[in-house]
Amino acid sequence: MESLSILPHITITRSFVSEKTRTRTPFKWTPPKFLELPRGPSESKYLFRRKLCLSNGNGEIRRIPHVLGDRDGVIIVDHGSRRKESNLMLNDFVAMFREKTGYPIVEPAHMELAEPSIRDAFVSCVQQGADRVIVSPFFLFPGRHWHQDIPSLAAEAAREHPDVSYIITAPLGLHDLLVDVVNDRIKHCLSHVAGDADECAACAGTSKCRLY
Repeated sequence: MESLSILPHITITRSFVSEKTRTRTPFKWTPPKFLELPRGPSESKYLFRRKLCLSNGNGEIRRIPHVLGDRDGVIIVDHGSRRKESNLMLNDFVAMFREKTGYPIVEPAHMELAEPSIRDAFVSCVQQGADRVIVSPFFLFPGRHWHQDIPSLAAEAAREHPDVSYIITAPLGLHDLLVDVVNDRIKHCLSHVAGDADECAACAGTSKCRLY
């Protein structure tokens, strides 16, 4: 009998079968930690302090310095929408991000339904001199798009540039600052309903921010 550890949370134990004895193969599965919801006051371990999803175009995993340089390109990718106004908001966010961080190469991308695509943004980064591309999903939680779709599209884009490495970062997740963002949205919408504030950029022109 031998035990094979595939991942830290998964262990498979198998028994060898002799001519006289046939033993069923037991399988033990422990749910991964990210499926466990915190209970009570939260000093949450799920605030994405862990290193996630390091990869590069050569199929290797390597340490990547924390500091971004002039040869680094950033792609901020959202889902994409058939609604033009929603897609334009990503452009506005990218402009805000570029101005606040000072990163020289920052490009928007939509996973589907609109352009520029991840491939388009990757090409743009390389044309501006990037030899490493950071793909940052503008998504809340690690669902199928983060696990499958975005990695697949990024890998396809990177195949055209074998000398350029890339990394797909974690989604926004359970970050402390998101609590402030949600609270700010709630307060602003209530102020608008009370007549004390204009519609925010997200609601402007939609008449959605109202009591029903």
